[in-house]
Amino acid sequence: MKHPPQASGLTRGLPLLIPDHWTPEQAQAVFEVLDDLRERIWEHYALSLQELYRQQRLPDEANQPPPGDPAEPF
Repeated sequence: MKHPPQASGLTRGLPLLIPDHWTPEQAQAVFEVLDDLRERIWEHYALSLQELYRQQRLPDEANQPPPGDPAEPF
């Protein structure tokens, strides 16, 4: 069975099996717990996550040292 792409970018690992017999109420409860977890993480790490997302979206050239930088080998 092929699984959809993950937000994490992971393409290998242990599958996360979700029971197919949950009631809509059970599925909603799990969804709400995950949503609450996401909110708590965002409340604590918002600034750090925003900076990380910003850096990840910069073009590759912006992540390189400037020309002539002593850290550059050539």
